[in-house]
Amino acid sequence: MRHILLASRAHRHGRRFGPAVRADAALRADAAPARCSTRHPSPRYARGMIRFLIRTLISLVTVALGLLVASWILPDFHIEWGGFLIAIVVFTIAQAVLGPFIFNVARQHASAILGGIGLVSTFVALLIASLFPGGITIDGWVTWVLATLTIWIITALGTWLLPLIFLKEKVKGAKA
Repeated sequence: MRHILLASRAHRHGRRFGPAVRADAALRADAAPARCSTRHPSPRYARGMIRFLIRTLISLVTVALGLLVASWILPDFHIEWGGFLIAIVVFTIAQAVLGPFIFNVARQHASAILGGIGLVSTFVALLIASLFPGGITIDGWVTWVLATLTIWIITALGTWLLPLIFLKEKVKGAKA
């Protein structure tokens, strides 16, 4: 077992692993514990992290836009400006966590409603965000339905169109 472990370490670090090297490595492994090395993240990891941060920023912007539009066009949808940022963050986190969860539950139990998952997760996220005091207040079931539709449409369009705008700028920058 030790031979396999040492061979895999040697292979990872690009070294050859012959009988003489194996004996020497075994002596060194017994003599001193291995040191932890700090490894820099790979470029692939960095690109993934940048992509994640851009998606999060787009989500925050589209949620803020959706909440603002809903407050402008719906008379019974009220935003208190002191809790607006909290409402945006809570809504975004709830939507990010609940979206995949609701999708998996619907896929297992009610596959006919898979197309409406965005609406359901938007409604639940809106409900959770309204539970925090000083943020969102919604009066009446019609306002709940219209607010859900409004925010869902704006976030869907925003998450579809904003990456295209970012990519367009990136392509222009690469050509220059």
